[in-house]
Amino acid sequence: MSIFIGGAWVYANGSLHLGHLSSLLSGDILARYYRLKGEKVLYVSGSDCNGTPITIKAKQEGVSPTQIADQYHEEFKDCFTKLGFTYDVYTRTDTAHHHQIVQEIFLKLLKKGLIYKKTIEQTYCEHDQQFLPDRYVEGICPHCGAKARGDQCDVCSSVLEPLELLDRKCKICGNPPTTRETEHFYFALSSFQKRLESYTHEAEKNKLWRENAISLTKRYLKEGLQDRAVSRDLPVGVSVPVEGYEDKKIYVWIEAVAGYYTASKLWAKETNNDDSTFWNSDATSYYVHGKDNIPFHSIIWPGILSGIGEKALPTHIVSNEYMTLERKKLSTSKNWAVWIPDILERYNPDSIRYFLTINAPESRDADFSWKEFIYSHNSELLGAYGNLVNRTLKFIQKSFDGMIPDKEISTSIQNKVEQLYDEVGYCIEKFSFKQGLEKVFEVIRFSNKYFDEQQPWKQIYDTPDTCKQTIANCVYLIANLAHILTPFLPFSSGKVKEMLNIAEVKWRPFQVRSQQLLSVEPLFERIDLARIEEELERLNKQSS
Repeated sequence: MSIFIGGAWVYANGSLHLGHLSSLLSGDILARYYRLKGEKVLYVSGSDCNGTPITIKAKQEGVSPTQIADQYHEEFKDCFTKLGFTYDVYTRTDTAHHHQIVQEIFLKLLKKGLIYKKTIEQTYCEHDQQFLPDRYVEGICPHCGAKARGDQCDVCSSVLEPLELLDRKCKICGNPPTTRETEHFYFALSSFQKRLESYTHEAEKNKLWRENAISLTKRYLKEGLQDRAVSRDLPVGVSVPVEGYEDKKIYVWIEAVAGYYTASKLWAKETNNDDSTFWNSDATSYYVHGKDNIPFHSIIWPGILSGIGEKALPTHIVSNEYMTLERKKLSTSKNWAVWIPDILERYNPDSIRYFLTINAPESRDADFSWKEFIYSHNSELLGAYGNLVNRTLKFIQKSFDGMIPDKEISTSIQNKVEQLYDEVGYCIEKFSFKQGLEKVFEVIRFSNKYFDEQQPWKQIYDTPDTCKQTIANCVYLIANLAHILTPFLPFSSGKVKEMLNIAEVKWRPFQVRSQQLLSVEPLFERIDLARIEEELERLNKQSS
C-alpha cells in the first residue's frame, strides 16, 4: 500500500510555536507507524517562503524577504530534526523546482479552460502607490464582525476577498485604500461544485475526515463555490507563465497547496524513484494541518488535482482545532506563545510529543498549561513508563547478573500485547492519536500493577522459577510497549530498544530471548515543580 502524508507548510516569517506543532505532530506519528507496518510511505512538507507575511516581516526588519525566509527555514528544519520528525522531503516554495512545476500546473489548467482572464476592481493604496496583496488589507469580517485580513477570517473561517471587508485599512500605512481596475487570472472552482459535493459526501459516509473538516466544507458547498483569483500583483512569488503577465505572481493559495505535489516530484528526482504510485486512485493520503487550513485541503486542492487529471484526491483530512495557552488564545503579535526553539532548549522532545498528543485538540480546542505539562511528565512519563522500565531492568541487573530470564511468555500477557497492537494501530489509522496513546498507558499501568502484585523481590527467594517468569513477562511487556510507543515517543523508545538490544522489527509482538542487558539508564529525569512558576513568570515577562 502507498501512503502519502502531507504536513502543512508553515510561513517562514517567524519561529514555530506550540500551535503549529499541535497540528503537525500527527503526520510524523502516521509516517513512523506505517513504516513499521512495512508500507511504502512518502512524508513531505516544507517552508512557505513566498507568502505576503514574509514580505511584511522583511519590511518591518529592513531586510530582504529572502533573508527572512532563509533564517526561518533553517530554524524550522533544526526544530523538526530535534523533535524527531521523519520527513522524506522537507523543502521550500522559493526553489526553481517548485516554481517550474507550479507553472506547469497553471498552464495545464489554462489549456483546459479552467483558468481564464478577468478584469476586476482591486484594492490600491494611493499613499504607498501599489496594489495591495490580500494580507495587506485589514478590516472587519462581513460575516461575523471580527477583525480579519483580506484573505480569510480566523474567527469564523470565512474565505474572503479584500473588497468584502468593512472599514478597510492598508496594513503598511493605515490609510483606507481605494480601488483600481486590473486584469487577473481566475480558477473556475465553481465548475467542480458537483464533483466536490459527491467527494465530501463519500468522506462523511466513510468517516475519512475530521468532523470540523466535514462541517466547514459542507458549509462552503452549501453557500456555492465561487471562482477564485489565481494571480496577484506581488513583488515575490511564482511568476505567471503567460507572455505579458510575467510581473504578476501566482496567488499563494494555489501555489502553496501545490507544494505537496512539487515535493513529491522532488523526492522522485533526488532518489531516482517513481512517485506516481502516490498519485493514483489506490493511494491513501493523509493531509495534516490546523482548522484554518481546511478549505485549502478539502476544496481547493481537490479542485486543482481534479483539474489537472490526478486521481489521488486527499483521502484523510486530519484537521486539528486550536490550542490555547494558559486558557488564553495564542498571540504571536503579543508574544503570548511558547516558541519551539525555546522549549526544546529545556525539555525532552518526548515530553513535548507526549503532552501534545495526549492533550491534542483533535475534536475541540485544547489548552497548554505549564502545570499540566510538568505534572504529566512527572506522573506519566517518569512515574509510570520510566518507573516500569527502570525497576524491571535494575532488578535483572541485581538479581540475575543482568541476564534476561528465558521463559515462555504467559498466554494472558501475550494476548494483552497482541490486542494492544491491533487497537493502537486502528486508532492511528483512524487518526485518534490521543486514544491510541491512552490505550498504551493503560497497559503501562497494568504492567506496574502486575510487577507489584507478583512481588519479584520476594519471589526471588521463595520461588525463583516463578520470579523468572514474572520478569520474562515484564521484559516482554516493556519491549513491546516501547515498540508500540515508537511513533509517539521515538527517543525514549530508542533508549529502551538499545538497553534490550532490540533489532528493527515490524509492527507485531516479539520476544526478547535470554541475553545480557546493556547499560541501564533512566528514561526520564524528574522536573522540579518550582519550574512551573519559573515558566509562568518567563511567559508573562516576554508577553509584557
